[in-house]
Amino acid sequence: KAAMNVRLKPEVERFVEEQVRAGRFDSSDELIEAAVARLMADPVSDELLPGEHAELEKSLAEMRAGQVVDWRTFSAPFRSKQSGQVGT
Repeated sequence: KAAMNVRLKPEVERFVEEQVRAGRFDSSDELIEAAVARLMADPVSDELLPGEHAELEKSLAEMRAGQVVDWRTFSAPFRSKQSGQVGT
């Protein structure tokens, strides 16, 4: 089995270390394998959820009308959809 080196952001590395220290995983390798297995079982979809298309169309219409659309307001539904991911 070939070794794979992975670089993690410092906050992700801290999270991994905390999970191992807490005894949830025996090693960082085990945690990463579990995370990848979960992603393989439930991949992130690129498809819009019901209602997201309407929100995008509404925002586009506001921009075409010259109205300023605050990024935090516009992206809130997408950020909440991904709230279970690290770093959000």
